[in-house]
Amino acid sequence: MVVHPNVKVNLGLSVIRKRPDGFHELETLFAPYFGISDTLEIIAGDGWSETSASLFARYSEDCLAQAISEDGKVMITIARNEGVDWDPLKDLTVKAYQLLAEDFELKPVKIFLEKTSPVGAGLGGGSADAAFALRVLDGLFALELSDESLAAYAARLGSDCAFFIYNRPMLGRGRGEILEPFSLEGIDLSGNDSPRESSETANTGLDASKYLLKVIVPDGIAVSTAEAYRGITPREAMADCPYVSLMDALEKPVEEWKEALVNDFETTVFAAHPELAAIKQSLYDSGAIYASMSGSGSALFAIY
Repeated sequence: MVVHPNVKVNLGLSVIRKRPDGFHELETLFAPYFGISDTLEIIAGDGWSETSASLFARYSEDCLAQAISEDGKVMITIARNEGVDWDPLKDLTVKAYQLLAEDFELKPVKIFLEKTSPVGAGLGGGSADAAFALRVLDGLFALELSDESLAAYAARLGSDCAFFIYNRPMLGRGRGEILEPFSLEGIDLSGNDSPRESSETANTGLDASKYLLKVIVPDGIAVSTAEAYRGITPREAMADCPYVSLMDALEKPVEEWKEALVNDFETTVFAAHPELAAIKQSLYDSGAIYASMSGSGSALFAIY
């Protein structure tokens, strides 16, 4: 089965407090973005692959990584133009299989992942791969898991993984795993050049008729989550928080988001990477009505 895990953007991201478990309490609006995606194929046993021949033909050895788990149940192949600088067996797609295998008898699988979404850009590409892998495995082995069950498994793999099970605008709280549907009308999330309804947005409940969202991924800049959190002050620790709350900001017209809808990570990330602040300003100079960093960076997006 072949799927195309898309990325996400964060419309606002508030760091509320430090939790006793070491994580931070967050508030954000997750929105899927279909203009950037990976290609993921999972086949059972000795099934025939639709993508492997293409991967080996298009990628050099330096851009390919392969591994087989010690128990022989998972073989994974990852292709990426920039090379694969992580252990393939620690990829979240493998962890998704291993997580389900704790509760179900799963046949051995082969995983083929063409990684075209950026790494360390705050777009959640790895989380999307994990969530899509769970859904593929559910279908491949007829597990018949509900969305709620899949989301519970996904939340164990990463804070924003559960969002990709639903893959539609969702308010995220807690670590990002507490989700609530949100109506985000009028913004085209397809990645096309002009606002219009597309096959990607047709089934998401979005009215893509007025605004266009575009994502920008700066070359050569990756921001780790640890780096983004370094030096950040949660809102509850501020003596006088100057920010509008996330819900109050989202209720305003899009044209008023510039001053109201804030990503708290911009404070620390822009200090370390002033070139990202310059890119954000350039987006406004180009006519955007709203621009922001997504997640913990380094990708930015603009709404026109």
